[in-house]
Amino acid sequence: MIDTAMLMAAGLGKRMRPLTATRPKPLVKVAGKPLMDHALDRLEAGGVRRVVVNVHYLANMVEAHLRARRSDVEFVVSDERERLLETGGGLVKALPLLGDAPFFCANSDNLWVDGPSETLSMMRALWDEEKMDALLLVVPLARAQGHGGPGDFHMDPDGRLSRRKPGHVAPFVFTGVQILSPRLIADPPGAVFSTNLFWNRAMEAGRLFGVSHQGLWFDVGTPRAIPIVEAALAHG
Repeated sequence: MIDTAMLMAAGLGKRMRPLTATRPKPLVKVAGKPLMDHALDRLEAGGVRRVVVNVHYLANMVEAHLRARRSDVEFVVSDERERLLETGGGLVKALPLLGDAPFFCANSDNLWVDGPSETLSMMRALWDEEKMDALLLVVPLARAQGHGGPGDFHMDPDGRLSRRKPGHVAPFVFTGVQILSPRLIADPPGAVFSTNLFWNRAMEAGRLFGVSHQGLWFDVGTPRAIPIVEAALAHG
């Protein structure tokens, strides 16, 4: 039972300005509640009982929000106030708080809605400790609402992922949700770096896998995206 997660909530939210001038991006409201609460609700519904949240920009506000949240989930803060570590560095710093078992990791600025089955349970069922170091939830590019890029990954019939080639389009976009093995979070190149380094290592070893999301997914990156997401959610 994978019941621990990390929520990435330390970013500066530059693309969400001016809304992030006075609040961190995870606390920007969409459809009546902060972005991070959408992610936390999904994590809780999926059986997560312990969430490590990294903080940097306006960290006190994020911490106060977590303290005020009514929940049976245990929240633990990974403090990056002194230095923003990016996603890979944030994972390295948080690893002692995450433990030695596989864990979920989710971005606080991507919003997803379950499809026919509950998303995290589906991912748990597919997780194979023997052959996987990472399992990424991906969404078909055609259904990646709010995403303006050319896609991130190709996926073979066994679920193994490979990168989009420069100048080409890939059929799948990373949703910000994944399962990671702690053994992958090792030998960092420095303090500040992207999770892409860990993915590349897993990919080279044939241990980076994906699963296609069957529900809705939204990239809530800018103020302009918010009313679009709210309209889509209101109409189911």
